[in-house]
Amino acid sequence: MNGTLKRAAVACLAMFALLMINVNFLQGVKADQYRGDDRNKRKYYDRYAVQRGRITAGGTVLARSKDTHDSKYRFVREYPDGPLYAHVTGFFSPYTATEIEGKENQLLDGSSSDLLLRRSIDLFTGEPTKGANVDLTINPKAQKAAYDALRGSGKRGAVVALNPKTGAVLALVSLPTFDPNELSGVDPAAVSRRYNELTKKGGPQPLLNRVINDTYAPGSTFKVVTAAAYLEDDSSRGPNTIVDAPQRLDLPNTTADLPNYGGAACGAGQVELVFALEKSCNTPFGKIGMELGYDKMQEQIKKFGVGEPLAIPQGVVQSNFGEKEDAAALAQASIGQRSNRMTPLQMAMIAAGIANDGKVMRPFLVNKITDSKGDTIDEAKPEELSEAVSSDTAAKLRQMMVSVVQNGTANLAQVPGVEVGGKTGTAETADGRPPHAWFISFAPANDPEIAIAVLVESGAARVGDEATGGHTAAPIAKAVLEAVLAK
Repeated sequence: MNGTLKRAAVACLAMFALLMINVNFLQGVKADQYRGDDRNKRKYYDRYAVQRGRITAGGTVLARSKDTHDSKYRFVREYPDGPLYAHVTGFFSPYTATEIEGKENQLLDGSSSDLLLRRSIDLFTGEPTKGANVDLTINPKAQKAAYDALRGSGKRGAVVALNPKTGAVLALVSLPTFDPNELSGVDPAAVSRRYNELTKKGGPQPLLNRVINDTYAPGSTFKVVTAAAYLEDDSSRGPNTIVDAPQRLDLPNTTADLPNYGGAACGAGQVELVFALEKSCNTPFGKIGMELGYDKMQEQIKKFGVGEPLAIPQGVVQSNFGEKEDAAALAQASIGQRSNRMTPLQMAMIAAGIANDGKVMRPFLVNKITDSKGDTIDEAKPEELSEAVSSDTAAKLRQMMVSVVQNGTANLAQVPGVEVGGKTGTAETADGRPPHAWFISFAPANDPEIAIAVLVESGAARVGDEATGGHTAAPIAKAVLEAVLAK
């Protein structure tokens, strides 16, 4: 009998031990998996239990939480001007969060370690947990002007504006856009259906942030970088330096020579550098690129921040000049074609660096973080990313870019009473589609407050037309300049 009891006791102990092992395994090893499982309804309801902080910019509320007084879905996210700021705020859905909503999620939902003191005080006073508020650098007037002007073109594209002296992002618009309210509802099935519609393969991809998450051939806007490398290579050079400007540039190892825009001549075969930039001639800058060589061009590009990991705090796709190939490829890359690929943000940084006496500031979107009582938790500190060119070279480039607006291809960017600098661009695309239209700019030239990059995808009216940044993109930049500089 004792033997039977002993065996039963051992069996019970063994089962109890296995039970404890299983409990610890589930709570320890498998906890994160179960916590993150989409079937975990507790996790789903918890997302709506906390009042997330507001996202604001310039005194305007971009995102807030509405108290529904529902026991399951207590706080639902609202975006008062959803499509206007969609690629800034992102969205907070039943299962994920994007853009600022995602990158600052732990601050917005109150779980960040930076809010430990605030949570402790709230626990002591019995107040419910609230998330921190995130104030952005966006200028609402600039954002609205950029959105309306780009939408008026009827095209897809991107507009980004920076404060050249600090790196603060003043406007960030990507079209097509979407309404984040449609992705922030409490019905996961409805949200999933809408999400699938917006991400449909072959569709317009409205969730794509074209400012930071896609790269494009920059076209002739890149000639300011080639000009910068040329001026930095010899400090005695300047806007009036004579450069070769053949009607067609003979490229080695190929029968496909490099023509000027529309096959036109650029002066009488030799022109001043400023004239070449004003008229956006291809052959002088292709020749300059070949003469400088790949290594010097690549060195100059890196000084403008190309290849540097960037986050604003959203991650930014890296721009790229392309791999080292032959001289013909280098000539094409030096006028913004071939494998030269830039984000609109990177091109705005190039314009801003020239405007800011040669210094490129690290771009940022978050201005200040405050807790639910308004106390500051963190505040932006402008940071110099690199010195792209000397102050002397920057002054020469500004002079030439002002001349482009006053006497060249960018006359539609002129703002009465303001000296504007800029550079147009027309970037050829594949498959016979119309070219992209570009424009980069800054103003006022003597004390810049804003630098802009505008991209209009396939900016010509119809296939076969030659779009120019001066006709399509420059007026969009003008609208943003006027919004920011209006007193």
